Amino acid sequence: MKDKIFSVLQRVGRSFMLPIAILPVAGLLLGIGSSFTNATTIETYHLTSILGEGTILNALLMIMNKVGSAVFDNLPLIFAVGVAIGMAKKEKEVSALSAVIAYFVMNTAINAMLTITGQILDNGEIAESVLEGTITSVCGIQSLQMGVFGGIIVGLGVAALHNKFYRIQLPNALSFFGGTRFVPIISTIVYMFVGILLYFVWPVVQNGIYALGGLVTGSGYVGTLIFGLIKRALIPFGLHHVFYMPFWQTAVGGTMEVAGQMVQGGQNIFFAQLADSANIAHFSADATRYFSGEFIFMIFGLPGAALAMYQCAKPEKKKAAGGLLLSAALACMATGITEPLEFSFLFVAPALFAVQVVLAGTAYMIAHMLNIAVGLTFSGGLLDFFLFGILQGNAKTSWMRVIPVGIIYFFLYYFIFKFMIKKFNFKTPGREDDDTETKLYTKADVNARREAGAAASEDAVSEAITRGLGGKKNISDVDCCATRLRCTVKDASRVNDGILKATGASGVVHKGQGVQVIYGPNVTVIKSNLEDYLETAPDTYAEAETTESVQETADKTQEAKEQKVVERIVISSPITGLAADLATAPDEAFAQKMMGDGAVVTPEDPFVRAPEDGEVAFVFDTKHAIGFVTDSGISLLIHVGIDTVKLNGEGFEALVESGQTVKKGDPMLKLDLEYLKANAPSITSPVLCTELEDNQRIHLLQEGQIKAGEPLFEIEVLQ
Repeated sequence: MKDKIFSVLQRVGRSFMLPIAILPVAGLLLGIGSSFTNATTIETYHLTSILGEGTILNALLMIMNKVGSAVFDNLPLIFAVGVAIGMAKKEKEVSALSAVIAYFVMNTAINAMLTITGQILDNGEIAESVLEGTITSVCGIQSLQMGVFGGIIVGLGVAALHNKFYRIQLPNALSFFGGTRFVPIISTIVYMFVGILLYFVWPVVQNGIYALGGLVTGSGYVGTLIFGLIKRALIPFGLHHVFYMPFWQTAVGGTMEVAGQMVQGGQNIFFAQLADSANIAHFSADATRYFSGEFIFMIFGLPGAALAMYQCAKPEKKKAAGGLLLSAALACMATGITEPLEFSFLFVAPALFAVQVVLAGTAYMIAHMLNIAVGLTFSGGLLDFFLFGILQGNAKTSWMRVIPVGIIYFFLYYFIFKFMIKKFNFKTPGREDDDTETKLYTKADVNARREAGAAASEDAVSEAITRGLGGKKNISDVDCCATRLRCTVKDASRVNDGILKATGASGVVHKGQGVQVIYGPNVTVIKSNLEDYLETAPDTYAEAETTESVQETADKTQEAKEQKVVERIVISSPITGLAADLATAPDEAFAQKMMGDGAVVTPEDPFVRAPEDGEVAFVFDTKHAIGFVTDSGISLLIHVGIDTVKLNGEGFEALVESGQTVKKGDPMLKLDLEYLKANAPSITSPVLCTELEDNQRIHLLQEGQIKAGEPLFEIEVLQ
């Protein structure tokens, strides 16, 4: 249980990195835009002629400023999508779409509750009795102020729903909505109720967050020290993102009114002040206490540790170690990426990492004590130091105090590391045994040492499909449509139809190097499972297999002829036109009854009508086909034309919706016959029974001219 919780928290931390990755670009745009549109800066550097109001550069910089601000203003939605993608196991694009939908649904539900209870008035204004700052505009929707917590709630919840349901198989009548299509549906339903629940729960949570924020900010420099120690100590476990994010982005990190708006979270406060820098005398060091100290040990301290490790390296290994340590130190100084250095001495000498935790923790506290207020987007490197410290001026950031403190830290790291390495003979880079490679370790090395890899469970059906397609090495592409697994193979002669049919396929269609395996509406689940299997399957060709020739089909046909017909169920034509045997369909899959048995009708009238009393099971997104269940329980597929899915709905108008009950003769589709004739390979339309039992067979009742509502074929029930 402990390992499972740890693993989940690691994944949560990693999922934060996707939305965090946009912050450096947004911060760069906001930093440059706000700095060079500031009237004081322009006058100080005599840049009025090129950057003053009315110039092209001023307009461009204003746009940059607005674009950068837009990212920070919409971080909750960005986190919702980013976390959903990061936590989803497969089909990540579906989880992203579902997260966007769920985010809007949740906030709309909250807005409705606020309106119903009178906290938002009919004219859209907030009632006077509402505490200021508790309601805010979220993508144009007035909702509770939840900050990135709202996005994280959506991202984690949608990912959980996605991972549970993206392979779900529904009953045949609803199978079109199975697999990945079910995820946005269930997310919408769930998050409508989540929004209602949050209306009642969030004010309590919000009060708790404010109280926690007051405790942290009220603890002064000691609180900053504790924050720094914990954040750096969590680095090896990958949980530091989970820890620091609330301090950066929510009221846990404090609240402040900036430019008339209540802003929550240390990073958000800094960037709000940056956008309003003309009216700010000095940025808030209470807000930047959660990151300003990083510049001290990232630009100065850790490079001192790298120098110590280089000087302690064996003479014969100094050159190799020097190149590695120099590149790692430069990366640390320039971008604030500390992993190559920290994980190297963590891996070989955990005591050195303990020293790093203490020194880094005190750096946060000292920066706070010295009123240093340099902001950052991702990490404390030179780029952010220049943009959000030097460029903003010492009067606003006190950036110059970083340098003398940083120099002291450089020597602290250097002397402490050098002493400990020699005293305890730590095997830092360049001091390894002669038979050990000189290298910098990474988080992957630490994780590999901590836990053994788990073997992936086998999927027998996907393994058989892979074999039937000639092996993983023979498969170049996997896709699917509504009913068919569409694969491209390198060598069509290696495909074994017998193996593929044994996996539950009703037929296999060959078109050059393209192979279509007919599975029905559940094909999206089969595709997902196959893609998962192919990730770890051996990259080889399948061995050639021979299948015995059997007469099962012939035997069943002969047996059926000898049985008595005990019931006849008549199915009427849904279309006015020319009726014919299904074998005449200009598509191999339909003609060979791979998707079911029935008949074809070539339309002469623009309306497709209900063949019997029943229910519309589903209308395809592209409106070219309808699933229908008669009151007698017969499942039908009415497929208008051949390859009309490629028209993306053009030429079709749906007159019914999924789940709608209809009477025989009610119009369900309206066709633009001229358009379809001009753009589809054929308008011949199969009408199929998709779920025939072994004791049922189709008997065509009419060929040639037929009107909608007239008997087309009957289902004979045998005994």
